Amino acid sequence: MPMLLFIAIIGAAAGFLATRFMRVETDVPTTVAIGIGGALLGWLILRILAAVTGWLAMFVGAVLGGMALIWLWRKYVSR
Repeated sequence: MPMLLFIAIIGAAAGFLATRFMRVETDVPTTVAIGIGGALLGWLILRILAAVTGWLAMFVGAVLGGMALIWLWRKYVSR
């Protein structure tokens, strides 16, 4: 139960800020719903970006590592 209360408080605060930034007048339940929905949507977007960025970073690292090995091989082995 404390976690639900925490989510409601965070949702209310986030919804309040979102409605003020967007200049929308809503009642308290709608403000809380906007905050909770926005938190879920933001979490989903960040998870997707982290997954894509993680994969992309691994790919770029693999390419750079391969290039470094080729450079080392050309410099020291294939004389």
